[in-house]
Amino acid sequence: MSFTSSSNTTEAQAPLSTSQLLGQKLMLDFRYYCGNSEKPSGDCREPMTTLPPELSALISEYEIGGAILFAENVQNTNQIVKLTNAFQSAAQKSKSQLPLFIAIDQEGGRVARINREQATSFTGNMSIGATYPKHGDVYATKVAEAIGKELNSLGINVNFAPTVDVNSNPNNPVINVRSFSERPEVVAKLGLAQVRAFETAGVISALKHFPGHGDTHVDSHTGLPRVDHDRQQINKQDLLPFANIIHTHPPGMIMTAHIQYPALDASTVVNSQGQSMIRPATMSYQIMTQLLRKELGYQGVTVTDALDMAGISDFFNPIDATIETFNAGVDIALMPIAIRDQADITRFKHYMLQLSAALDNGKLDKTQLNKSIARITELKTRLPNTFASEGIANSTLGNPSHRKLEAELALAAITQVKNDGTLPLTGKANTIHLIMPDRQKCLALEQALQTLRNNTLTLTCTSLQAYDSDVATRAIKNADVVIAAHASPPQSAVEIGGMDDVKKLRAHGLARNEQPKALKRLLKQGQLLDKKQVFISLRAPYEISTFGPLSNAVLASYAYNVDINHDANVSGPAYTALAQVILGLAKAEGALPVTIDD
Repeated sequence: MSFTSSSNTTEAQAPLSTSQLLGQKLMLDFRYYCGNSEKPSGDCREPMTTLPPELSALISEYEIGGAILFAENVQNTNQIVKLTNAFQSAAQKSKSQLPLFIAIDQEGGRVARINREQATSFTGNMSIGATYPKHGDVYATKVAEAIGKELNSLGINVNFAPTVDVNSNPNNPVINVRSFSERPEVVAKLGLAQVRAFETAGVISALKHFPGHGDTHVDSHTGLPRVDHDRQQINKQDLLPFANIIHTHPPGMIMTAHIQYPALDASTVVNSQGQSMIRPATMSYQIMTQLLRKELGYQGVTVTDALDMAGISDFFNPIDATIETFNAGVDIALMPIAIRDQADITRFKHYMLQLSAALDNGKLDKTQLNKSIARITELKTRLPNTFASEGIANSTLGNPSHRKLEAELALAAITQVKNDGTLPLTGKANTIHLIMPDRQKCLALEQALQTLRNNTLTLTCTSLQAYDSDVATRAIKNADVVIAAHASPPQSAVEIGGMDDVKKLRAHGLARNEQPKALKRLLKQGQLLDKKQVFISLRAPYEISTFGPLSNAVLASYAYNVDINHDANVSGPAYTALAQVILGLAKAEGALPVTIDD
């Protein structure tokens, strides 16, 4: 790895206490913090953007090993730098003076925590996969280099990326376009390129989600998935990217999956409700130690996926979840207990007493603890030994070369799946009706088309979030061409930002269920009116099998995110790229990374 060695070391320090050793194995989230508020912990929604003294003291006293940042924590460049520096200052006051792992989910595409107006977010893994037949791993490398440089400049030293799950299930609600491809070999090559690029930029990469989350139809944020592949299929499909990357260039970290894999471990565990269940991979010694470390030979640091996800928290309380995780051989427990106010600090201290007692009475394996501390300490010696600089960060985030790369990737990924000669639109197609998932996406494509055609088009738009069917029908009737777009599946908890917003997620999902039906009705009306129709898949392209037969031309962008500036301009690299292809200013040269049913 290309990290600057840290001069911090525990050699001259007195031995750490049991609770301090255990603290190094925790990565906490401080997404919200309400101080002395009398609100229940779960109701706190005040973003923590500066580190309060009591949380700084907790990090120092308990030797907390890491922190994970969410969108609420990272509101602007200067604030992020101040926050990460404050975290590291707290770590320097601990007995070991070991630096803190400061982590984030900055995969690009669907999952990007830092404000898109400031950081370069790119169009995501499946768009990179769409460029593979023509460009190989070029975009995988360049994108990770750019993201790595931006994170490094902010003082963020761990990126929970790349996702190397092989998306073999069209109904996967949580991975889909976060995967490079349905082909394990392609996923392995692109994932390897990103591991190398992230770590060359000074950011620890974390492959996820071991042993594979690609063939699931349940989101582990909201339930416990199960994969019933036999061992041969697991080796050829789910494990292949992990095995190849470990063999070639082992990443600094690997993240677990909260998934049952009976072919890998059918043993059971009694959960906190007294029920027997098959062990999730996160809690499986057979998977996390025997398979990952002994069979595949990985000797780096392992970290759980968030322990507050329903795949774990529906079955285990925080202390039981942590004990089972550590005994499986996992090094770091991610988000085992929420700290939202002063009362939670007291609750955390009780949690630490319980962990220490578990070690003393033999419920926690001391050998596993010592091995974990050795791996964590070794990885931390590779972290940069400097504080972040606001000046460097401001010149790095979203700089012109990164924005140019973002636009190039978006265009290189656009895939033409079908075209009967409707595209590109000629000068005769001057009246266009757009049908889009929401008003922001309407504006993004409208503005991209108008900009490229010098405002000579007549554009109307139907937003599927709320519309008048009579008005939409009249607009379709008056249009030369109908361009319709959809994004499926709906947002998952990981996109919104975590389990704190799961109620909002479910409410949002109910509204989205009606959109595909409405879109289908409108496209059928367009067919009856003999209109030329273009369908755009804005996310997972599997939906093309539904809407493609109702369209004369079909494009896939694998991305839908928009940026809104203070002048109310709405844009996004995917929309600009789509407009270029629609108007014939560029060719669609991407290739589908997954198979679509006819």
